[in-house]
Amino acid sequence: MIELKEHFSYKKLIMFTLPTIIMMIFTSIYGVVDGIFVSNIVGSEAFAGVNLIMPAIMILGSVGFMIGTGGSALVSKTIGEGEEEKANKYFSMLIYLVLIAGITLAIVGFIFIKPISIALGAEGEMISICTMYGKVLLIAMPFFLLQNCFQSFLVVAEKPKMGLIISIIAGVINMFLDFLFIYVFKMGVFGASLATGLSQVFGGIVPLVYFIRKNSTKLKLVKTKFELKPLINACANGSSEMVTNISMSLVNMLYNLQLMKYAGASGVVAYGIIMYVGFIFSGTYLGYSIGSAPIIGYHYGAENTDELKSLFKKSIKMLVITSIVMTIFAEILSSPLASIFVSYNEYLLDMTTNAIRLFSLSYIISGINIFASSFFTALNNGLVSAIISFLRTLLFQIAMIFILPALFGLNGIWLAVVVAELLSLIVSIAFLIANRKKYNYI
Repeated sequence: MIELKEHFSYKKLIMFTLPTIIMMIFTSIYGVVDGIFVSNIVGSEAFAGVNLIMPAIMILGSVGFMIGTGGSALVSKTIGEGEEEKANKYFSMLIYLVLIAGITLAIVGFIFIKPISIALGAEGEMISICTMYGKVLLIAMPFFLLQNCFQSFLVVAEKPKMGLIISIIAGVINMFLDFLFIYVFKMGVFGASLATGLSQVFGGIVPLVYFIRKNSTKLKLVKTKFELKPLINACANGSSEMVTNISMSLVNMLYNLQLMKYAGASGVVAYGIIMYVGFIFSGTYLGYSIGSAPIIGYHYGAENTDELKSLFKKSIKMLVITSIVMTIFAEILSSPLASIFVSYNEYLLDMTTNAIRLFSLSYIISGINIFASSFFTALNNGLVSAIISFLRTLLFQIAMIFILPALFGLNGIWLAVVVAELLSLIVSIAFLIANRKKYNYI
């Protein structure tokens, strides 16, 4: 087992982060399977309805990402400082709060799901589709938050392979139940939401039971008390990840509204496919960032500046090479990927293929931006991390969503993310240069 305190060569860094990378990619793949079943069996209107309401669900789920990423940075830093008992108390407090937050958000969301669906542009039959899908996922919300949170804490516990195994099993459950509920029992959108919800219950409850019981890791759920200062630190530090998820969801809503204007429901379908495909590619960057953050946080807490410099240098090199390779793959595979979802409609197939080709140009840039935000979270600098995330996922994209379509029509919508990532790269590089002496990573 590779421990956080070790020196990380390229091989060790890849081996330690690979389970988290695979976990994020696999999580994306079983999300794609959801889309394939809904689009090909239930129909394009149901697929559009699912993609209209999903951003609202993801906004609520972002609380788990915030506490998981911010809390894991705090806990790994505390372990690096040699205070394991305090780290366990912080860890336990944060997990209990995630459960409370999940239940609260589920109740509030359940009450307002229908007006939210209407506000997002749902009309007629699509309102019932959005409401039904949303209500089932809201019931599973506490477990979804736990699943998101434990993705980070399992890495801190030096158990990234366990996180991978749990994700794979949850994914297999989702895919099997998709087939059973949608294809065999013809349960439509309700079947899709039920399959997803049950997989989230599994993904949240298994690590919860693991940490409740005696285990061999440095993390255990223990008796603790509410402490405001570490909670604020964790939430502030993880706010960038929450900002990222909320921003992405808000931007997705704006994309859908603009696409309804420029291309109708077909545009929403095409964008939904881009998101499913994009999750696989961006999942690689996100998986590496989540997997490497506890290592960075540990060595920062232990004041091992030489190791911090080594980790930063290796990460940038690997991300640059990976970004180039993945962008090439995305361009080559644009047509086959589109045909998986909409081979039954030539017009939709052509639109989606073109959209993937333009949108995929962002993959060559986004890896560095995702890592830069995560890097500052690991250094417990939530402010810089949040600024990068806010500009990248919200401000720049919103501006481009409205400016570029006025100049280039529908293609402007697909290119909005490319320009936004380019502007964000300038910001990320500026912050990395400005803070190099403060943290000694260069």
